[in-house]
Amino acid sequence: MLAALRRGGLRQARRVEVTLAVTPPSRWAGSKAEDPSVVRSNVFKEAIRPGPDQRRQIGLWTGIRSTLIAEMLSHVSGMDWFVIDMEHSPNELNDVLIQLQASQRGRAEPVVRVPWAEPVIVKRVLDLGAQSLIFPWINTAEQAKEAVEATRYPSLGGLRGVMSLARMNNYGAQNPHYYKEAAGQICTIMQIETLEAVDNIEAIAAVDGVDALFVGPSDLSASMGFIGQAQHPEVKAKIEEAFKRIVATGKSAGFLTASKEDAQWALKCGCHFVAVGSDMQMLTAAAKGAAADFHNFAKTL
Repeated sequence: MLAALRRGGLRQARRVEVTLAVTPPSRWAGSKAEDPSVVRSNVFKEAIRPGPDQRRQIGLWTGIRSTLIAEMLSHVSGMDWFVIDMEHSPNELNDVLIQLQASQRGRAEPVVRVPWAEPVIVKRVLDLGAQSLIFPWINTAEQAKEAVEATRYPSLGGLRGVMSLARMNNYGAQNPHYYKEAAGQICTIMQIETLEAVDNIEAIAAVDGVDALFVGPSDLSASMGFIGQAQHPEVKAKIEEAFKRIVATGKSAGFLTASKEDAQWALKCGCHFVAVGSDMQMLTAAAKGAAADFHNFAKTL
């Protein structure tokens, strides 16, 4: 029996050795983020900051609510960031939690798009440990200010409720710095989705705590009277105008598209971070393509 245990231990040691050999290193491996008494550093927040040597951040939208997709994107895809969408996808709080757990020690930053800039949902998402948020439908500086306030604690410029023991502060006991340092590691992204929002780009960008402005082409085209026509020349012209004005403010500009040509166009226009598709869009296109190819091939048999 002792010999069997030894053999079992050896097999286990070999499995561990193989796992360590094939697991890619975390973006935060060996950093202070490995110390539970230190607030996790938001590498993405720094990476999208405009500058002469800024490396454009390439990402993907997700809505399938899969921990496997979150883990794959963060650890092995080569993406810099990805969105966990709560606005137009069936992601609820527990879905967000387990996707954060699967991805936050990887290479790509999980960015949560909350369903609305509503303080209670923002508080709960932050308590789960999210550090990068997209706020949809921000049309004015006042709305942007309210969104930022939802991420900050009272006496520190906000109204976020205080929770003493949760995932965001490593369950409390070992992280006494979280409350004062959290805001510095939270990335707040305001989504520009209407003509009113475009008109107010400079005012929104000037709000303290706003890190980036993200142009949403679908809702913007709808607000211009071209619903479902994000490629309309007038819409494209308005989006390009928005990019130029965001860049001129010194804040980061972001964009989402499933078109390779439009993603390249956005990057040429100065966008600092671009989502180049979504999990459902890529899966649907691949499945339809495979079905068509093999049905056509079968007809030749």
